[in-house]
Amino acid sequence: MMKKYNESNKIDLKYIIYKTEELLELANNRYKITIQVANRAKRRKYEDIDIIDDPINKPIVRAILEMIDEITEPEILSE
Repeated sequence: MMKKYNESNKIDLKYIIYKTEELLELANNRYKITIQVANRAKRRKYEDIDIIDDPINKPIVRAILEMIDEITEPEILSE
C-alpha cells in the first residue's frame, strides 16, 4: 500500500497521481468522471470557506480521494 503522506506531513504527489489513474481506469466514461470530480471539488470549495491553502486540503485532491474510496470501498458508505 502506498503512503498517503510522507514524513514531513506533506501530501505524496505520487499517491495522488496513482489514485487519479485508478479512478480514471475504473470509470466507464472519463469525461463524466472528470466533470463529477470537478463539481464535487467546486461544491467542497464553497462549503468549506475556512479552507486553508494547504496541498492536503485542496478541494480537488479531497474530491479525487473521496470518489476513489467510494468506488473501491462501498462498505464505507453503508456504515
